[in-house]
Amino acid sequence: MAHAMFGWVVRLNPFKTADTQRLAILFGIVYFAQGMWYLPNQAITIVLKERGLSAGQVADFFLISTIPWLIKPAYGLLSDLVPLFGRRRKSYFLITSGLAALAGLILASGSRISHGPIETFSVTLPVVGAVSFTLVSGVVLFTLMGLGLAFTDVLVDAMMVESGRPRGLTGAFQSVQWACITVASVLVGVAGGYLAETRSLRAAFLLAACFPAISMLMGAGFVREPRVSFDREGFRQTLLTLRGALVHRDMWLVAGFILFWTFSPSFGPAFLYYQTDTLGFSQQFIGTLSSLAAVAGVIGAMIYAPISRRLPLKRTINALIALGVAGTLAYLLYRDVASALIIDTVFGCVGMIAQLALLDLAAKACPKRVEATFFALLMSVYNGGSQLSQNFGARLYDRLGYEPLVFISAAFTAAAWLLVPLVNIDRIEATSREAPETTVRAS
Repeated sequence: MAHAMFGWVVRLNPFKTADTQRLAILFGIVYFAQGMWYLPNQAITIVLKERGLSAGQVADFFLISTIPWLIKPAYGLLSDLVPLFGRRRKSYFLITSGLAALAGLILASGSRISHGPIETFSVTLPVVGAVSFTLVSGVVLFTLMGLGLAFTDVLVDAMMVESGRPRGLTGAFQSVQWACITVASVLVGVAGGYLAETRSLRAAFLLAACFPAISMLMGAGFVREPRVSFDREGFRQTLLTLRGALVHRDMWLVAGFILFWTFSPSFGPAFLYYQTDTLGFSQQFIGTLSSLAAVAGVIGAMIYAPISRRLPLKRTINALIALGVAGTLAYLLYRDVASALIIDTVFGCVGMIAQLALLDLAAKACPKRVEATFFALLMSVYNGGSQLSQNFGARLYDRLGYEPLVFISAAFTAAAWLLVPLVNIDRIEATSREAPETTVRAS
């Protein structure tokens, strides 16, 4: 029985070669480090709430900090077209992950809650002494952390597309990535809830700052790529590819579909207000709920890895829209501890599978030679839609309340069915396997 079970697991494992296994480890570790950036979010939210900011204003704070994630195509274009120190990916990776770590350490070097009229962070630096951070400067530093991590994310995703698409492993690689970032979310939920309960901003920023440094070490040790020089002819061919892709109907249909699906007005910071003010949950319990949802997300990622190789993507997406509508409506029953535990856990699993299906579609739609640019473009659409949905949802919550927000969100999700026939998912999936393999690999 044990031997049969082991053989079944081996057959389900999509990574059959040593090279793909090393790549999976690299992508997983880097994504885990990125996931830990969200550690201070709950503490920041509750501190700003206690300072008198509304749900919409707190959503504005996080909207500003995600601006670097909305311009990811610029990082991809730079990496695709202009090698740095003879490398298209590695050199940029080391610099930008270092920037994220530095910005986080400045925030962490002495952050505490200040009760002045506009001050949010007060920091004592070893060299220059006491420095008071206004809300604006706090947002700037947190945004710089996002800039470094967003650029790093583009580079890792480019390697994932280049290596995974010809092997048919984009879905499997992304399952590993998002399983690892979701494991980080488990820790973020537990530790973030405790840090929010104790209002420990300094510890939150310090812990978050450590992980971009880990990403930098992983990039230095695991990424190996051939040296390249600036090639005018290659530059011209890449620009031609870029121009052709920009006018390709499939690319814009995929982008529009991703934007519409992610923009359904979601809860975002408003949900923490509902959990705290209406249900009376403690910050520690809210963090525990996040961790349980993240554990369920890991299970969802493990489910998607094998089915991404076995089921047509179009059929998967249609089924996930139906589950998304049902899962959203289930939040009407979110009334107490028991319902919170059940709904957050189930939706954590379903939500991860749906997210991976969208990302898999984006990876398969990217044209060769400009993988970093176009995957970054589609991820900017994804991030922009997600963040705007939270911002819009927070304002609907301020004006209409919780239940109307749930109904509106479910209606938007259901409307995504109308767009599925417009996106030629089957053709995109077939074309993606025709791309040649890349030379970027793990060391």
